[in-house]
Amino acid sequence: MNLISDTVDEIVELELPWFALRVRSNYERMAALHLRQRGFEEFSPTYKSERQWSDRKKQIDAFLFPGYVFCRLNPNDRLPVLSVPGAVGLVGFGKGPTAIPENEIESVRRMVGSGLLVAPWPFLSAGQTVLIERGPLRGVEGMLKEVKKTFRLVVSVHLLQRSVSVEIDRSWVRPVSSIRTAPVAQNSSEAAARV
Repeated sequence: MNLISDTVDEIVELELPWFALRVRSNYERMAALHLRQRGFEEFSPTYKSERQWSDRKKQIDAFLFPGYVFCRLNPNDRLPVLSVPGAVGLVGFGKGPTAIPENEIESVRRMVGSGLLVAPWPFLSAGQTVLIERGPLRGVEGMLKEVKKTFRLVVSVHLLQRSVSVEIDRSWVRPVSSIRTAPVAQNSSEAAARV
């Protein structure tokens, strides 16, 4: 009879969606431990990071998503999760928490479990302004586009309303902050108005 009860509990747990629990700085391990002790399935992936001290280098386990612990839970019964030490709140839009698609968590799990070197990477989306940090285009700023599963950098001459694109390696780029791009857009429109 106990075996059937355990199987039912596993099935119910698998049906619960994943949510991101925001935690205070450096509370990821504590929150994950308390969630496990309370019977919740949690996921707080880490990666090996090399840190330099004045006299030596040391490899440490750092969190891929600092400040967050993923947890399966019933969104209508979230008090036990929100009461773990360091918990700030569940991430969401509107009045309640927003579930994370199962395939996104599974993809991260597979990457972490693959044995390959895993590291955080700036979130980029097609259409975002980026800066090339490596390669022959180092220092060039433009718009990131995805065309047939390849990434392209698009640079525009606003005055002529023409653009040029080049295929790039995704690892060459980093996002440019929106604060920095706003004045550039104003300056280019001011220059066009003066001509």
